[in-house]
Amino acid sequence: MLDIVRAISNYQFGMDVGERLFPDDSVVEVSKRTGKPKRVYLNGNVLATIRGNDGSIALTVEGAMRLRVLLPTGRFRVVASDEAARFITEGKSLFSKHIVEADPSILPGEEVLIENNKGDLLAVGKAVMSGCEMGKFKRGLAVKVRKVRGGVL
Repeated sequence: MLDIVRAISNYQFGMDVGERLFPDDSVVEVSKRTGKPKRVYLNGNVLATIRGNDGSIALTVEGAMRLRVLLPTGRFRVVASDEAARFITEGKSLFSKHIVEADPSILPGEEVLIENNKGDLLAVGKAVMSGCEMGKFKRGLAVKVRKVRGGVL
């Protein structure tokens, strides 16, 4: 099962990050009903959940912290304004007008890492609009926040 999860992560995040994101001592929880991977643990912490509806990886904050070290600077990242950072840490979604910078290759539906201006990870979410659009519009939801650093929604 670990090979399957690694293959999904390589497809989703590219750059052959699977083996480094999910090392050999990772434990994959398998769904009793479907027989498919459900969650990935490392040292007792959940790194990711495999979505049942589309089979993609939804990262936890711990998983996001591991991934951001493996990716090139800026990849899958959205930088929120200082004004919005406080609301994001409370679990509020991120709107386009509060985005300072975004990876232009982000596509709607992709997993993104939300950071502040200092490069600190604030949250993990799902992109609602493309990275090229983020920050360019005065209105509109850009990222639906799912997991907040220091808490779970």
